[in-house]
Amino acid sequence: MPLSQKPGGGPPDHQPEPHTGPAPARTGPSGAGPPRRGTRRLRRFNRRDLAVVTVLLGIPVLLDIAVVWGPTLASVALSFTSWDGIGEITWVGTENYENLFTNYPAFWPAARHNLLWLAFLGLLATPFGLLLAVLIDRGVRFSRFYQSTLYMPVVLSLAVVGFIAQLIFSRDQGALNAVLGDTETPTDWLGDPDLNLWMILLTAAWRHTGYVMILYLAGLKAVDPSLKEAAAIDGASEAQTFFRVVLPTLRPVNVIVGVITVIEALRAFDIVYAVNKGRNGLELLSVLVTDNIIGEAARIGFGSAIAVVLLLFSLGFVITFLVQEIRGEKNR
Repeated sequence: MPLSQKPGGGPPDHQPEPHTGPAPARTGPSGAGPPRRGTRRLRRFNRRDLAVVTVLLGIPVLLDIAVVWGPTLASVALSFTSWDGIGEITWVGTENYENLFTNYPAFWPAARHNLLWLAFLGLLATPFGLLLAVLIDRGVRFSRFYQSTLYMPVVLSLAVVGFIAQLIFSRDQGALNAVLGDTETPTDWLGDPDLNLWMILLTAAWRHTGYVMILYLAGLKAVDPSLKEAAAIDGASEAQTFFRVVLPTLRPVNVIVGVITVIEALRAFDIVYAVNKGRNGLELLSVLVTDNIIGEAARIGFGSAIAVVLLLFSLGFVITFLVQEIRGEKNR
């Protein structure tokens, strides 16, 4: 019997031959061609996902509004009122600001001290922190020890730094007078209005320098070494390489350091309050805000006006600095 026929004379079974040619092209859902690789189907959020996102984003936003923007807007509104915190709130318009600028003798010295604080940290402490970062980045011996030692003041609060300043600059039992051997007529480093501000500025710079050093050190580690090698091949000196190649690449770090410097200078409070309650040559705007708001004769409206001035100082410097940095980035 032929193999192609079934028993009983039926028609032969169809035996498809194995396919030996190329596999047929796979088409997409529309039949227009092969599907694209790497494309992912967008997944819609279900109710559970929306609830999670709402909680994760909503809680921080509410906390930010309640802790930051709420008191800020409240201070702006209260600055146009007269209120002692208990009685009735009375609208006085711009009277608080007029008294602040014309009839409050402590305001202008405090404002000058804040500007001097900003200039000292920005022009001395910040460049010195950059210098330390460059020296450590070059791979000096015991670099880890230097980093830890210089960064140690950053983990201390400004109040603790103020107590340390008292131990060092105290008139009778201070370490500085003991080292200088000035025991008969000791120098009153913290009591003399001509000296105490500079001593506190040195102490604040001691803390600020370590913070700036760590930020710049992290930025220097991210600089591409090939840029330095290319500058060296072109015959640039180390100073030219730093100022023309390395420093422009640190622009994002410069923005962060600049903003932090402005904030540190204008929000300074703890260190001077720990020394002498912010008086006798150490007046700052933050201290004036506290003195007018807290106490039996609280003038919350007047203190809020000082806080608004301090806020405008901070925003003015920060916005100006950011605008200059953005313009410089566009001109590159």
